[in-house]
Amino acid sequence: MTPTSSLGRLSSEQRGFPHSKDFFPLDLPHLCHSHEFALTKIEESDIKDDSRKEPITEDDADPEDLEVFYPTHQWQTIHPGQAVPAGSHVRLNLQTGDREAKLCSLIKCFVSSARLGKVDVDSNSFTSQELKKALAKMKESEKAERKEEVRKKFRPIEQLKEEFEKLNVKMETDYEIMVKLISKFNSSASTLDEKVAALYDLEYYVHQVDNAKDFLSMGGLQLVIDGLNSTEAALKEHAAFVLGAALSSNPKVQIEAIEGGALQKLLVILATEQPLSVKKKALFALSSMLRHFPYAQQQFLKLGGLQVLRSLFRQKGMDTLHVRVVTLLYDLIVEKMLLEDSQHGDQMAEKIQQYRQVKLVPAVVEQDWCVVVSNLLAMPEHDTREKVLKMVGVLMAFCKERYRGDQALGTTLSLLRSEYEELAAEEQREGDKDGYFKELLGSVNTIIQELR
Repeated sequence: MTPTSSLGRLSSEQRGFPHSKDFFPLDLPHLCHSHEFALTKIEESDIKDDSRKEPITEDDADPEDLEVFYPTHQWQTIHPGQAVPAGSHVRLNLQTGDREAKLCSLIKCFVSSARLGKVDVDSNSFTSQELKKALAKMKESEKAERKEEVRKKFRPIEQLKEEFEKLNVKMETDYEIMVKLISKFNSSASTLDEKVAALYDLEYYVHQVDNAKDFLSMGGLQLVIDGLNSTEAALKEHAAFVLGAALSSNPKVQIEAIEGGALQKLLVILATEQPLSVKKKALFALSSMLRHFPYAQQQFLKLGGLQVLRSLFRQKGMDTLHVRVVTLLYDLIVEKMLLEDSQHGDQMAEKIQQYRQVKLVPAVVEQDWCVVVSNLLAMPEHDTREKVLKMVGVLMAFCKERYRGDQALGTTLSLLRSEYEELAAEEQREGDKDGYFKELLGSVNTIIQELR
C-alpha cells in the first residue's frame, strides 16, 4: 500500500524513522538490509525515470520530504525518491528495468542483522558456521517462548503442594477408606441408606486379595457375616455381595468365613422365603466359598446344602437361579476331576485326599439331579442349553441308564439336533465353518450317540 503524499511529508520523528544520515545507497541487485530501523534512499546513479530526468538526489531533497516505501510480501516497484526501510529485499527487474522490493525472508534478515552493514545475500557468502549459529539462535528463541507459555499455563508443583495443604486435601489409602466404611456400616447412628452405601463401596475394595485380607484383620468380615441375619433385605443382599467378593480366590478369607458361620447363614437365606435379588447374592457368595475349597464343600453336603439348592427348582420365580446352580455343580465336579487327573506332588496329594472326602457326585445321583438337569434343555436360551449340555455330558457316566429311560429327554434331544443342524448350516453358508451352533450340534450328537 503506497502512502498518500501528506503522510510522506511527515517528519522523520513523526514517522518514527531515523534521520537521513542513517540511509545508505543500494548497490546490489539483491539485498537484505541490516535488521535496523533505518530507511534506504535510491541513489541517482541507480535509477532514472521514464523521462530520463535525473531523480531527486539526497542533496536536492529535504530528508523530511522523502516518501517512505512500505514493503509487503509481494514485489512492488520502488518509485524515485522513495526511502526503502531496512530489512527489505531489493532486486532489479531485468525485464522492466525497475527496482522492486518486498519484505525480507526470515533467515536472510536474521543473518544480515547479525552481520550488520551491507550484506551480499548470495548463499555462497555465508559460511556454514554462520548459518548454524543463526539457526541456533532461532531455536533458543523458540524454546524461550515455549517455556514462557508453559509457565503461564501451569503452576509449579511446589505451589500446588502449598495450595493442597491450605485446602487440607489428603490422599487416603485403601486401608483408611475401608476403616471409614466399616465404621459407617457398624454405626448405630447411620441410616439404612448410609449402611447400604458403605457396603456397596466396600464390595469394590475387597475384590483385591490384599484388601480382603486387611478387611479380615480389621474385623470387617465378621460384621458382614453378621449382617446376613439382618431383617432388612437390602442389608442382607449387599452383605452377601461383599462377602462373595472377599471370598473369591482367597483361601485365608474362605477359612475365616466358614469358621465364622457364613456357610450356615447363606444356606438359611437360600432355603427361606427371600426376594430374588437377595438369593442371587447369597448364591454368589456360596459359590465363592465352595470353589477350590474341599473342606467347605464337605461341610456344604453335611449341612444339606444340595437339598437346599434342589428346593430352588420348586420355588416360584427362581428360574433365573436354575442355570447358576447347574453351573456351580458342574464347576465343582470338573474341579475334582481335573485335580485327580493332574500330576501328583506332596502338596497336591494332600489336596486330592481332601477332595476324595467330598462325595458330591453320589449325592447328585441319589437326589435325582440327573432329571432336574436334563429338564433344563427345554429352555429357549442357547447359552443355558450350552451349560446344561455340558452338565449332562459330565453326568452321563453316572446317569446313563436314567437318561436312556427318559422319553422326554430323547424327544428334546431330537428337536435340538434338528434346530442346530439348520443353524449350523446357515453358519457355514455365511463362511463360519466352526461356529457356535456347530459346537452345540456336536454336543447334542455326542449325547445321542452315547445313549444308543
